[in-house]
Amino acid sequence: MFSKLASYIQESRIELKKVNWPTRQEAVRLTIIVIITSLVFAAFLGLLDILFHYLLGKFII
Repeated sequence: MFSKLASYIQESRIELKKVNWPTRQEAVRLTIIVIITSLVFAAFLGLLDILFHYLLGKFII
């Protein structure tokens, strides 16, 4: 059991060395893109919510 665990850890370390990690600048740029995209999507959904609330209020009442 311990030999399998040791083998797994060793193989994982080898695979992690093959990963093409992003530079700090790339990580920051991509993080900003994700944050902006999330904010735009949240604003869009918020506007849809307000619109549907208004329309349902007009039709129900």
